[in-house]
Order: sequence, then C-alpha cells, then structure tokens
Amino acid sequence: MRTGTRHDAPSLYDSAADHATAQIVEDYSTSFSRACRLLAEPVRTHVRSIYGLVRLADEIVDADSLDLTPAERATQLSDLEAETAHAMARGFSTNLVVHSFARTARQCGIDATLVTPFFASMRTDLERTEHDAGSLDTYVYGSAEVVGLMCLRAFLAEEDASTGDARYAELLPGARRLGAAFQKVNFLRDIAADHDTLGRTYFPGVVPAELTESQRDVLLDDIDADLAAAAQAIAALPASSRRAVRCAHDLFAALSHRLRATPAGEIGTRRVRVSTPAKARIVLRAMLSGAR
Repeated sequence: MRTGTRHDAPSLYDSAADHATAQIVEDYSTSFSRACRLLAEPVRTHVRSIYGLVRLADEIVDADSLDLTPAERATQLSDLEAETAHAMARGFSTNLVVHSFARTARQCGIDATLVTPFFASMRTDLERTEHDAGSLDTYVYGSAEVVGLMCLRAFLAEEDASTGDARYAELLPGARRLGAAFQKVNFLRDIAADHDTLGRTYFPGVVPAELTESQRDVLLDDIDADLAAAAQAIAALPASSRRAVRCAHDLFAALSHRLRATPAGEIGTRRVRVSTPAKARIVLRAMLSGAR
C-alpha cells in the first residue's frame, strides 16, 4: 500500500536528499548513471533513491576504508535497517540517503517484504564466505531480485493502484530475472576481487584461480537465459522507464559477451570491462530507440 501520494511536493530537505542520492549514483556507477538519465521523472529520482540505499548498505559491508570489525559492521547495518524502517513509517530521516529512499518507498508502495530480504542478504556477506546452490539463490533474491522489484514498483507508481498491482504481478518474473542477471554478471566479473580482497566465493564449486572455460560458459549460459527472459518483459514496461531498462539490459548483455570472449584464466585475475566507446554506442542506441 502507498502511504504517501504521488503528487507530494518536495520540500527543500526532500530536494537536498534527492540531490545527495543522485551524486552517489554518478560517483559509483557510470553505467547505471547513464541508464538513469533515460528515465523520465519522477521515476529517475525514485530509482536513484533505491540505488542510494543499496550503495550505503554495501559500503557498510564492504568498504575497506572503514576500520571496523565484522561485528561492528553488523551493528552498523542493523542500525541502518532500523532507521530505514522508521523512516518508511514516519516519512523522515536525518540520514539524507535514507530519507530519500523512504519518500520513494512511501510513494511507490515499497514495503518490508522487499526491504527485509535485502538487508538479510547484506548481513549474509558478513557471516558467510562460501555458498551452496540454495544459499546462493536466497542471497541473489535478497541482494538483487528485490532491488529489481523495488524499481518495478517505481516504474508503475504513476498507474492506477488496481491496474498497477496487476501489472506488477505480470512483470514481476522478468524484473526478478533481470536483477539476478545483473548480480551474477557482477559476481563473474569480480570473481577475483571478491575472493582475494573480500574472502568470498559466490559460485558453488568454483575456485577463481582455477576457473575453466566450461565453468565460465555454464555460468554465462545461465546469465544469458535470465537476460533473454527479462528482455521479453521490457517491451511491456511504461514508456517512462522502457528505454532506460533496455539500456541497462544491453550494457550487461555486452559485459556478458565480453566475459564469454575472455579466456577463463584472465577472468580470474583481472576485471573485464566494456569499453567506454562501446558503452556510449549502447546508450545512444537506447536514446534513439524511442519508446519501442
């Protein structure tokens, strides 16, 4: 249920919070920032607000600049989760990022069924260094699929409530699979850093330094199947978000293609990237695609 109204006028504090999250998007992810620019307002601000909270939680869990023990990080994460819940209930936080997210959550119908699994997965990174198939599925759902569902709520926020709920149910599988694909692409691209720097291995039975071509291809086959399924749902998104989501999809599909063309031994030792000119071509193609 939405607890705010879609036409709430932002206060000066609201605008400051939104600007803060926009800067986080710009600084942390050039690809995501480019895709966000293709979103119409107010969807653009809502998606940036979601990403801002995600980045803040991730910073608590992973940032090596924080001289904190795992237990201290867990306390910080619990504090952030509690503050997020309180802000979603009351519509205000002294934390600008949390305030911006809470305003989005209230206007778009994002509730604890999506927020709680997200924080659970973030907490898993402090407690677990290896995964089996079941724990990986649970982790990916909480860390990525629910983020896709939060964004879907934002995409549909301007629709009539009854229509929006039906459309949400229709598009939910595609949103989940797109979020899963993004996360698993990142796992494969960052497989060496996750293992060597953070001490984590996400893919069961895969040793980063011993990654084989066969293992790489099995992982990418799964990722590409998710991307293909998600692509089918993109055409049904509102025009206000369709180009941006297609752009994000295509950027990650290009990264998947680059990973498949990279020898497995190199993936385990260096971060594979899509070149800046290639990214620019993908963004331009999305811009010229209209609302198709």
